Amino acid sequence: MAKLNVKRKPERGAPAVIPMVDLRPLLRAAGGGIRARLAEMHAAGQYILGAQVSGFESEFASATGALSCVGVGTGTAALELALRSALGRRKRREVVVPALTSLFTAQAVLAAGGRLSIADVDEDSLLLTSAGAEAAWGPSTTAVAAVHLYGRPCRLEPLMRLAGGKGAALIQDACQAHGARHLGRPLTDFSPYVCYSFYPTKNLGCLGDGGGVATSSPLVERLVRLLRDGGRAGGQVAGMAAGNSRLDEMHACYLRGLLPGLEASNERRARVAARYYEALRGCPGLRLPAWSDESVHHLFVVRAKQRTKLREHLLAAGIQTGIHYPVPLHRHPAFRDARVAAPPVVAERACREILSLPIGVHIRPRDAERVAAEIRRFYT
Repeated sequence: MAKLNVKRKPERGAPAVIPMVDLRPLLRAAGGGIRARLAEMHAAGQYILGAQVSGFESEFASATGALSCVGVGTGTAALELALRSALGRRKRREVVVPALTSLFTAQAVLAAGGRLSIADVDEDSLLLTSAGAEAAWGPSTTAVAAVHLYGRPCRLEPLMRLAGGKGAALIQDACQAHGARHLGRPLTDFSPYVCYSFYPTKNLGCLGDGGGVATSSPLVERLVRLLRDGGRAGGQVAGMAAGNSRLDEMHACYLRGLLPGLEASNERRARVAARYYEALRGCPGLRLPAWSDESVHHLFVVRAKQRTKLREHLLAAGIQTGIHYPVPLHRHPAFRDARVAAPPVVAERACREILSLPIGVHIRPRDAERVAAEIRRFYT
């Protein structure tokens, strides 16, 4: 998870800082819509599960091509509730998860009462594939988590066939893939569980924690609505074991204000990513990710030799970077009980090399050129 950095005023004579994250351009552009929604919220005087949340749920479902969306407290909660809905009371509760992903993907599995089976990722895309998932499959496996890492969708049709053929659920972790489609189709066409995070640094974020489950299934929608709000369908009677994880009205105001600009901001990210490709192609010591026209470019991640020294060089030049993610899941103490059918050697190697370069609506193509020039200066 990236820290919320903003542009600092450089010292006299120093180059301007290029931060990993700066939300101010987005907030300025959407300010009028946000203020209007906040005024509506205060006029209504309802601050939990009111008109702003229901309005955002409808608008986000429409924007992503889903039948419906259920707003919840975090992206982790979205994954947990989707898994609880999918696993039900099954005794077999093992979930295949890629070794290269956020730790919160794995924590959601544990929170849902599942057990982890960790799979390796593809060398070129760094995503889970059907072959990787099948290699990690065990007799207790009953779900697979397809993580659309860095904004690039996994190849969903083979994963859908694998899961369907084994009577398992396909859960999509789209926490970095707001606005993405696969083969020109909504992600909910491939499974009824598509989970989003609205953490501030995402392509679509609020000003705190938030999440949502987009679905094509009325049954899944109903179950997740019950699971997020104490198992009650109105009133004070709980009909099932559940939790408390609701998207609140204030965050929905920000999300409704920012949502109309999502497509344009994704297009801007794509232009910056393309400029990185042009400027860094053939750079010694650097490996670029495989290009995908479907990616919404939440992050721009390269694989770099001498990564630590390169980061130091870039920081000295006023350029912030990140690592998403430094440790594969099976190396986390919290996940020591996970089943690992085969060593995830690709993920191990990638975690030693991956480096996230600045991307977002605050980054212009000329900023990408400056970053690329400093990288080339380091290697040459």
